[in-house]
Amino acid sequence: MRELEKKESAMKYKLIYTSLVLFVYILGRCIPLYGIDIAAYSSDWIDAENMLLRSVGGDAYRISVFAIGLSPCITSSILIQIIMAFRNSFTNTKISPGKISRVTVVLTLIIAFLQAVVRISELNFLKTENGFFIVKIIAAMEMVTGVMVILWLSDRNAKYGIGGRTMLIVVNILDGLVSTISVHRLQNLIVPFIVSAVLVIIVMVLENTEKHIPVQRISIHNIYADKNYMAIKLNPVGVMPVMFSAALFMLPQMLVSLLGYLYPENPDIIWWQVNLSLRRPLGIAIYVIGIYALTVLFSVAFISPKDITEQFLKSGDSIVDIHAGHDTRKYLREGVFRISVFSATIMSICVGTPMVLQLRGNIESTLMMLPSSIMMLAGLWCNIYRETITIRNYDSYRALF
Repeated sequence: MRELEKKESAMKYKLIYTSLVLFVYILGRCIPLYGIDIAAYSSDWIDAENMLLRSVGGDAYRISVFAIGLSPCITSSILIQIIMAFRNSFTNTKISPGKISRVTVVLTLIIAFLQAVVRISELNFLKTENGFFIVKIIAAMEMVTGVMVILWLSDRNAKYGIGGRTMLIVVNILDGLVSTISVHRLQNLIVPFIVSAVLVIIVMVLENTEKHIPVQRISIHNIYADKNYMAIKLNPVGVMPVMFSAALFMLPQMLVSLLGYLYPENPDIIWWQVNLSLRRPLGIAIYVIGIYALTVLFSVAFISPKDITEQFLKSGDSIVDIHAGHDTRKYLREGVFRISVFSATIMSICVGTPMVLQLRGNIESTLMMLPSSIMMLAGLWCNIYRETITIRNYDSYRALF
């Protein structure tokens, strides 16, 4: 009887745990950095880049202890996955998850430190008895500590709650949407909302459409033998590349800002500071290319033709009319690549369309990221909904005895 009650309460416990994680996260975003001049950031004006960075950071003006947000965690994950994808292509030796986790944490700390240094140089501080240098050191330490707290919260939520790390991003996006919509008139929101509706429909279709590859299972010898297949979504990695590209886009911005701080009079650096923006064609092109590349890379990495082929060889299963081994791997590699290119093209067009409309003057620059944010929110809710259904189905099971 106790086991049955515990199973029936799984959803409740996960919801309570996620609620506590979100409470701590939201509370941290409300704690300002030491010595910060809050009055200098009291304006409600939020531009397109702040809207984008808010999806991975959460703090509108990036002046809280969680100012850097999830971007170091996401960026380090991208770099580690890219390195591992290339490494697995040339060797069969495995690296333990513990070692990968430790390297990721160290890389996260390094990126967090660099972003804290850049961010500190852009903030306004009050005059204190300790002097600006000490105040900035304390604020930078708070930022780095905040990143590690966020990383811990996201890991704990992934283990005991619902939504994992994406739940924090959902909160950031919702907060950004409410803040952005509330400061604009309805007539200015008509075009962004129409574009958003189209993007949501496209994402929903991609998220819920699959390519079925017929598979012959040696362990099935009944009427269902001809109905086995391997399913691959038309959008294999969802909207994750859109979020990751936001964090990745901050890397060149961070480097240019750091160089601008060191060499403020250099005309080349000033040119890059001006043009490496989502309000400029160069910045838009870099951001969209990043989405395209990450979509292809993550699709090929997550749906690994090499691993699937090896599993088929071990189990004795095979793709219908395809020889095992090299032919299967080649078939899967070509198929996954075509799907990833299709998905990358659609996602790049979806994200790039509002930006082009902004350049043409059809959408205000402060509303440029609104359609993309709504699109990301729809994609994330699809994943959270599937996880919730799985937990609910688990709770619905009843013991036989």
